[in-house]
Amino acid sequence: MTTYQRETDTLATLCQAQGKTWQAINPEYASRMRLQNRFRTGLDIAQFTADIMREDMAAYDADTSQYTQSLGCWHGFTAQQMMMAIKRHQKTTKRSYVYLSGWMVAALRSEFGPLPDQSMHEKTSVPALIEEIYTFLKQADARELDHLFKDLDNAKATGGDVQAVLDKIDNFESHVVPIIADIDAGFGNEEATYLLAKKMIEAGACAIQIENQVSDAKQCGHQAGKVTVPHEDFLAKINAVRYAFLELGIDNGIIVARTDSLGASLTQKVPVSQTPGDLASQYNAFLETTPINGVEDLNEGDTAMKLNGQLCKPTRLDNGLYQFREGTEKDRVVLDCITSLQSGADLLWIETEKPHVKQIAELVNRVKEQVPDAKLVYNNSPSFNWTLKFREQVYQQWLDEGKDLSAYPSIDDNKALMAPEMDATELAVAADELVQNFQRDGAREAGIFHHLITLPTYHTAALSTDILSEGYFGDLGMLAYVRDVQRQEIRREQASVKHQDLAGSNMGDTHKEYFSGENALKAGGEANTMNQF
Repeated sequence: MTTYQRETDTLATLCQAQGKTWQAINPEYASRMRLQNRFRTGLDIAQFTADIMREDMAAYDADTSQYTQSLGCWHGFTAQQMMMAIKRHQKTTKRSYVYLSGWMVAALRSEFGPLPDQSMHEKTSVPALIEEIYTFLKQADARELDHLFKDLDNAKATGGDVQAVLDKIDNFESHVVPIIADIDAGFGNEEATYLLAKKMIEAGACAIQIENQVSDAKQCGHQAGKVTVPHEDFLAKINAVRYAFLELGIDNGIIVARTDSLGASLTQKVPVSQTPGDLASQYNAFLETTPINGVEDLNEGDTAMKLNGQLCKPTRLDNGLYQFREGTEKDRVVLDCITSLQSGADLLWIETEKPHVKQIAELVNRVKEQVPDAKLVYNNSPSFNWTLKFREQVYQQWLDEGKDLSAYPSIDDNKALMAPEMDATELAVAADELVQNFQRDGAREAGIFHHLITLPTYHTAALSTDILSEGYFGDLGMLAYVRDVQRQEIRREQASVKHQDLAGSNMGDTHKEYFSGENALKAGGEANTMNQF
């Protein structure tokens, strides 16, 4: 017996038990509505997706070619269209996630208007967006199943292959996939982090990414002025997120610990060491200091400390922040990663200044010496100039190999390296091949389990709107929309071309038929212009 038939039979028994009072209820229609609403709460989603992500992590450990991917989405509709496209083109949603970027929440979803990535937006907007995304993904499920139910009715009416349609219904693959959600630096202390994490999990998040910056001085990972916190502070927030998962019954929830130490040169706090060699002692050992012999070497207000048996004063800037020694960045990253994994984090995020597989691998391999199964979530960031950085990489490689580069501009001439006439050159083709293989190479060589692009739908919305506006308000007029949008939607068989159906009009008609029978006033029919497509 199929799941569809079993659900229908269960509801038929229920309706019969109610006697005549439920005689207008069609058990098959009710079973369809249940199947279209598989996830009743956000916690159902969080558990379902946590299971998926854990399975994917185990699959990657066995075979690094089984890495996962996501795109950052700033609206439920963009996430829905992404997952519908993945399912249509790849025939599966496996190993495909959604990333929720704090940067895009700040830039696009704050009631204050566009904001920089500095945790100034309303923190409740993050769980609200998680809930919105899953509302749209569930609607994609309901719409596709509605089409299958109509196919089933048609097969029954025309003597078609009913079992084939039932198999599609029973084996339906949901558009609901894991979300890796950005909680920034926790939006406050560890209690604030716990409270927000609960809201995010209740909305459906199975994976929460948290960074080791100071919450009230948080900066975008690709900007200057980043200030990190001592390990004890960061680990307390990791604990807070874990407690939130456990309280809500998501025992296998995923924590992604992000370190910004590669680009951070400042700390706000000097932690107190309790025993020689503890985390506070290791953290303080990275500080830039000046040796002193006594009180006479101190100015009014200076701080003195004892490190490795030597009296010294740490370099303190006019704003009160302390400076780390130059050259300690990689060591701080490695220590951050090891302590996070040994204290409950599941995955790492190392924010780098360029996309270079060997640089990432150098750091991850050092972490693996202590934690062999360490895995990375990596930001394939739009803040990188991918074209330039990979052309520079190939240029430097060829230079080291002694290859003749006289036909190319200087490696220092960014504008010339980016020029369109470079695109067809051997160097540019080699660079593009590295870009194309970056995710596969990174997964294999640098422990990258999950590749994401933080802000892609921000850029695609800007680019597509620019292209359409240029043509529509220019000489092309309506042809700009018809040629570059609608015609492309039709030929790519995108659901969006039938926007009424995508927005739920046909499902509404289906429900009206359930509720009112032949008296239903439907929006569809021969007069519906959507029949043109």
